[in-house]
Amino acid sequence: MLIEIILALLIGMVFGTIAGLLPGIHINLVGAVLVSLSAALLQFTSPIILIIFIVSMAITQTFVDFIPSIFLGAPDENTALSVLPGHNLLKKGRGYEAIVFSAYGCLFAVPIILLITPLFIYFLPKFEKAINFFIPYILIISTIFLVSREKNKLNAFIVFILAGFLGIAVLNSSIRQPFLPLLTGLFGASSLILSLKNKVNIPEQKIKKPKIKKSNIFKPLIASSISSPLCCFLPGFGSGQAAVIGASIIKPSKRAFLTMLGATNMIGISLSFVVFYAIEKTRTGMAVNIAQLTENLTLTHLIIIILTIILVSIVSFYLTLYLAKSVAKSINKINYSVLSIITLIFISAIALIFSGFLGFFIFIISTAIGIFGILNNVKRINLMGCLVIPVILFYI
Repeated sequence: MLIEIILALLIGMVFGTIAGLLPGIHINLVGAVLVSLSAALLQFTSPIILIIFIVSMAITQTFVDFIPSIFLGAPDENTALSVLPGHNLLKKGRGYEAIVFSAYGCLFAVPIILLITPLFIYFLPKFEKAINFFIPYILIISTIFLVSREKNKLNAFIVFILAGFLGIAVLNSSIRQPFLPLLTGLFGASSLILSLKNKVNIPEQKIKKPKIKKSNIFKPLIASSISSPLCCFLPGFGSGQAAVIGASIIKPSKRAFLTMLGATNMIGISLSFVVFYAIEKTRTGMAVNIAQLTENLTLTHLIIIILTIILVSIVSFYLTLYLAKSVAKSINKINYSVLSIITLIFISAIALIFSGFLGFFIFIISTAIGIFGILNNVKRINLMGCLVIPVILFYI
């Protein structure tokens, strides 16, 4: 049993690293494949071993995901907001520093998760009905708040609505893996195309441990502990929205924002397992995968999941810094335009292969909307309308 657990941890971290480094390969896709093979796999192992694999993969990917987001400008939905501050630091030769602060956010979120978990287990079952009633209204208020913070509110509203209508169309279609072309286009391909247009040159990166100010760590963690739990019980409310709300609380620097985004990602994915245990609701793809492996997540399962989160977080922290250091040493020696083209071709091929021709068409439209938003100086968070509007309509 012990050997199986160790193998599940190690293989999960390997797959999480691959999913984190390769743009367009999301752990939800890997998890879905695993679940489809679960009937065969369960002949050789137990559900808890597969659960350990899934959690290990999810936590590792949460750390490593910031590397392509910051160095390549190819994020997924959870790291999309890291593109701007991370890329700004990258152009100043401080890309490694950006990764360090993101990784610190992920790691220091673990104690917060341990503190919040008992509260979720006790309070969520008592307030679930009230939460469900207020979900659409909270999302509407959050949207108004986010749009009101834009300099050009009309453009922000247009981008939010365009993304929302696209999200409605995609989620009501028969496209396989609908989030893949939708989110990859909105957040990834649009940034890559504009980086080609602007001919970004990456300077030599400074690889040294940055000076850690308390304001870049403690304030972001406090803000994350307030805003991040919203991700866990509000469908369509991602870590990006939580980070923006957290930013409104502390008005962080670029480094503090990256710390906060790392923490919100970590808290969001980790507490989604707690939510499944407390009220049997799934709020992330990984929680859905676990739900398909076991109908009843027991307290023993939850304790094993939490222990896995603690152990994998420590290993993934050092793994991420090692990988970031390796990338930082060579990134300025690579033709960034060629690298962007290769990345763009790769994620386009992934969208076509896994979502078909209709999915590829959605990928093109979502990329266009993403470019429109960037050119009009609209914050990328407004593109999350692709998830928020369908959820609001569903509940109303």
